[in-house]
Amino acid sequence: MRNPLISAAMAALLLAGTSALAPAVAQPQAGQQQPAPPKPYKPVAIRLPQPVKDPSFEAFRKQIAAIAQKKDRAALARLVSQQFFWIVEDKDNADKKKPGIDNLAKALGLDGGDPSGWDLLASYAGDPTGEPDPQRKGVICAPADPTFDEKAAEELAKATETDVSEWGYPVADGIEVHSAPQPNAPVTEKLGLYLVRVYPDESAANAVQPDMLRVVTPSGKTGYVQVDSLLPLANDQLCYVKNGNNWQITGFLGGGAGATP
Repeated sequence: MRNPLISAAMAALLLAGTSALAPAVAQPQAGQQQPAPPKPYKPVAIRLPQPVKDPSFEAFRKQIAAIAQKKDRAALARLVSQQFFWIVEDKDNADKKKPGIDNLAKALGLDGGDPSGWDLLASYAGDPTGEPDPQRKGVICAPADPTFDEKAAEELAKATETDVSEWGYPVADGIEVHSAPQPNAPVTEKLGLYLVRVYPDESAANAVQPDMLRVVTPSGKTGYVQVDSLLPLANDQLCYVKNGNNWQITGFLGGGAGATP
């Protein structure tokens, strides 16, 4: 289930990086409050999202990926449910008078000359995880969120004088932390499976290396990780439903490319 404690501010902190779903740090603008200084913290353990075990779902994702590569709107339309929903801040933005594909296209930004919407669709198709939508029976949404102790996360934010939205999680155990914003810089330590604080870096050196992200480790020290090795919490999600033996895209949870109807 999507974690209600994590606000959309994480998406502002972790913007699109080397892939449509990979995060990169957003630098604070002039006049914005500076983040609290780094300090040691007690790790809050996470359990990584799990892949959907149904083999037919993997085949369906490959089908979507092939369609996204060709930007084939007509083929995609056949895979979109007519009951498509588009939830933005608890409101369904989908126009029920229009075909599902029209609503999906608006949510992801598939129309027009900008290919980023199709790249985003391909990124969703490449994610094997999924979690049940508690509001809709039989619907699963992806990418799934990690599981962790929400109360402990609140206490962590309070102890470090941070907002919960400033935290992400590693894609695997043992992610290497580097001493400088270069992938060949010396490794100072490795991350475990726990929430990790993201700490904006305004240095000129990091501006040259947009594929690196500065973090604070539990020891209170700062370091750098590959930008696609850390993910934000509460991603936007593409939702699916299985009718008989066939899967369909049935909804989207998030702001999307055209959040204002």
